[in-house]
Amino acid sequence: MGQPIVGSNPTLSATISGGRPMTNLPPDLQIHALEMATFRFADDEPGAGEEGVVMAYAVRHTAGVLLFDTGFGFGSHLVDDRYHPRTRPVGEVLASAGVGLAEITAVVNCHLHIDHAGQNAAFRGIPIHVQTAEWHVAHTTEHTILEWIDFDGADYRLATGDHELFPGMRLIATPGHTVGHQSLAIDSAAGMVVLAGQAIYSVGEWSGDPGAREGRSRAWDRDAYDSSVARLRALDPARIYFGHDRAFWAR
Repeated sequence: MGQPIVGSNPTLSATISGGRPMTNLPPDLQIHALEMATFRFADDEPGAGEEGVVMAYAVRHTAGVLLFDTGFGFGSHLVDDRYHPRTRPVGEVLASAGVGLAEITAVVNCHLHIDHAGQNAAFRGIPIHVQTAEWHVAHTTEHTILEWIDFDGADYRLATGDHELFPGMRLIATPGHTVGHQSLAIDSAAGMVVLAGQAIYSVGEWSGDPGAREGRSRAWDRDAYDSSVARLRALDPARIYFGHDRAFWAR
């Protein structure tokens, strides 16, 4: 896979950690890393009391701006008491990256847990892409907060398995963390760029650091988790971003 380089710059045209400029992407493709929230791991979870982060990503391309995940929602006392999230409104976070809320033409949820789909309602009338299996589990189990998912004007687009969203942009089925988890693969002049979501938790887990925060031990299906990680590795990404890590990995 090559030597990993870890950085946290918000756009792919930026200089990565260590000062080495990465290969330029086409000028019509930018990816902005968006810190949606921080939270505290619950008392009955690994890392209890430690801080976690929730990341989303805005992908500016020829057909518009795609938003990958929407972070925590607002107004749930149960969530607030358990995780103590410090959540930012999605419009505010986008604006800080130079992206207008009205510019978003498509939304992708890697899955429908409360920290990845909580502000979907900000995108009434905008297509929101979700795996069919994820939609089903969200509506038949205590998987999420449905009030944050089901709202007037919602335009969910359900699909099963891999499918192309736009030229050079594919949704990849990566079950494991949940039954209907998906990631986004983007072809670019610099190589394949992957938005992993929570298919793998962190740069350290991807790089094989045994002390890193990882997601496999609490996955819905560990075998599926392993298979999905293998699928992402087989893409040989030049860069990969994560749903719960400010840092990215690059080869």
